[in-house]
Amino acid sequence: MTTKYTAIDLFCGAGGLSLGFKQAGFQMLAGIDANEPALNTYEYNMGGALALNEDLFKVDDSLDDIAKKIGTKNIDVIIAGPPCQGFSLTGSRDLNDTRNKLYLAVVKAVKYFKPKAFLIENVPGMATLYKGVVKEQIINSFEDLGYAVSVTPKPLLAADYGVPQFRKRMFFVGYRKDLGYGYFDFPTPLYNDSNYVTAGDAISDLPSLENDLGSEEATYTSSPKTDYQRKMRKDTNVLYNHVGTKHTDEVKWVISQVPEGGNHKDLPKGVGESRKFNEAWTRYDSHKPSKTIDTGHRNHFHYKWNRVPTVRENARLQSFPDNFRFLGTKTQQNKQVGNAVPPLLAEAIAKKMIKHLNKTDKDALINKQLNLKI
Repeated sequence: MTTKYTAIDLFCGAGGLSLGFKQAGFQMLAGIDANEPALNTYEYNMGGALALNEDLFKVDDSLDDIAKKIGTKNIDVIIAGPPCQGFSLTGSRDLNDTRNKLYLAVVKAVKYFKPKAFLIENVPGMATLYKGVVKEQIINSFEDLGYAVSVTPKPLLAADYGVPQFRKRMFFVGYRKDLGYGYFDFPTPLYNDSNYVTAGDAISDLPSLENDLGSEEATYTSSPKTDYQRKMRKDTNVLYNHVGTKHTDEVKWVISQVPEGGNHKDLPKGVGESRKFNEAWTRYDSHKPSKTIDTGHRNHFHYKWNRVPTVRENARLQSFPDNFRFLGTKTQQNKQVGNAVPPLLAEAIAKKMIKHLNKTDKDALINKQLNLKI
């Protein structure tokens, strides 16, 4: 028995989680966020799913409105990626930071809609924040609602699931106990050090932009060189969001002195002194997955060309296919890409969630048929 399960995405951003779940076979009903540029991107790309502008800080006032706009309270799965700044290892790590409480919006939505399952994604720091207090609060909140909650034993590495990026994320997944669902087992890695998709595998076919800055809509200048590139190009002949940044000669001169895979520590003394923090002047390595894509575009550089990556290059490193077009200003586009969950990572989890749903639903149907015969 195969069922088309429905889902909504809270704090959806541009739609990385939603796209992964859609690719896995879910019917996405809606993405909910308060960031208008990100919602514009979501609506443009997630055909058939509503893009709802709602303030999830005030979720109690939004749930009836969300249900009315969707047209049903019958939702199989709720997925969510609450803003991570409060949990981030680089943030203030303040337990009273209101962003740390945004998981409560998910709790309230789950209590209201009573889905079969839910998923929450966040940064690894969420698990260890204040000696695990926040993690236990989240688990207890959903267990009290009758859900069997599973947490990644350690953060999942996106590169293990075909994403050309060393990005770590943790996940909470819960299933309703009263419907017979048990605890969830997260998907096993599909890749390892010997066969990771690298930055070179991901973006080596894209125009260099050495002689011009490109445009929001362009054409490919070479054929795909790897299976990953063919996968990313599968449904489009148009190259979107591949626009370069105009650097000063001094910045390009500094970048040129950073070796492939190097950073500020590899610069000669006195060069690049304005940026000396951990990720400063980091050049990607074409033979490895990239470092974690962030919401800015000033600290990481192309492994070969003396410039920051374009939105499209970072989108490739996040595993967004080329037909997924980012809208808004370049700054807004970079934030949308950097804040997103890699779709291929989301897809791997979503496929496993469908199997878990199908198995229990199939068993329930068999038992029901047996009882009718008796």
